[in-house]
Amino acid sequence: MTKHCKRSFPVLFSFLSIVVLISGCGPQAETIPQKVVQSVNPEYFITDSLVEPIKKEMRTLSDGSKAECYVITTKSVPTDHQIGPWAPKHVTDGKDKGGIWIKDGHVYDVSGEFVAHLDELYDDPEWNLVREDGSIKVTDTKEVFDLAARPNVDPRYHNHAVECPPDIIEWQSNHNVYVIPVNPVYRSVATDFHSVGDGHGPVGVAFNGVKYDPPAPIHMIIKAHTIAPFDHSGGHVNPNAGYHYHAATGKTKEIEQDDEHAPLIGYALDGFGIYAHLDKNEKESADLDECSGHYDAVRGYHYHASAAGDNQIIGAFRGIAGSASVVKPD
Repeated sequence: MTKHCKRSFPVLFSFLSIVVLISGCGPQAETIPQKVVQSVNPEYFITDSLVEPIKKEMRTLSDGSKAECYVITTKSVPTDHQIGPWAPKHVTDGKDKGGIWIKDGHVYDVSGEFVAHLDELYDDPEWNLVREDGSIKVTDTKEVFDLAARPNVDPRYHNHAVECPPDIIEWQSNHNVYVIPVNPVYRSVATDFHSVGDGHGPVGVAFNGVKYDPPAPIHMIIKAHTIAPFDHSGGHVNPNAGYHYHAATGKTKEIEQDDEHAPLIGYALDGFGIYAHLDKNEKESADLDECSGHYDAVRGYHYHASAAGDNQIIGAFRGIAGSASVVKPD
């Protein structure tokens, strides 16, 4: 297992001389024209993941401005990989029966043995998810799942592995609707995810239509001596958001690049591309800013997903975000 260090360096665009002042929610920011801007390509989305053809419409962005956007309506369940498993059910279960968990930049396989030694991992004797018969306490009913998969975990379900029971399938019929500007705009001031929309929306979308979410509230999860494992694709289910990713692990559709650059794995809500963490030579990108992005002459400004153990896809929005919503069937 590898511990990854985050880098943060300023991005300089000395060749840019035109600055246009705009106003919006939060601090004022300048729109800085770019020599290279890569537009969103709707053809990259998996056809079987779409509920309807992608539309192009004028829509209102998060700062109140209007822009030409793609409206992308997708299914809630990925079509390019299976979801789960998340939590093992017995201490004898191997890593194939569970997903992954992260701590301090490390990625751990969630086997039965891993769960049995959480007290050592966190140096806290209060951790105890294993019963006397070796079975693991897992949220196995809708009631228990709803009471445990929330910030204020019901005390009765402390010391549980939190996963969506397989018989809870209502969320699978929901649709994800993304509104993403066709042509992203670079802003001088980064925008925190929590200042966009209701503050709880995704940061982007994979080509299978699944949400890339902000960091998981791990500090709240472990406070209750619970874990909520991700599957090996970096995703899990909660009662409201459905299935979503907190890590990019290379299991989803990728768009290979003609050079040695990392592949494209999706788009942020502001329209800038999200590329994988490592390039073809297994090297991390340098000079990333606080948003996890940088500029090059081929792709323009773009993001790189953080390492799987870092609990974030990208750091913040560099552009003006569109929106995302979950639509439940009638």
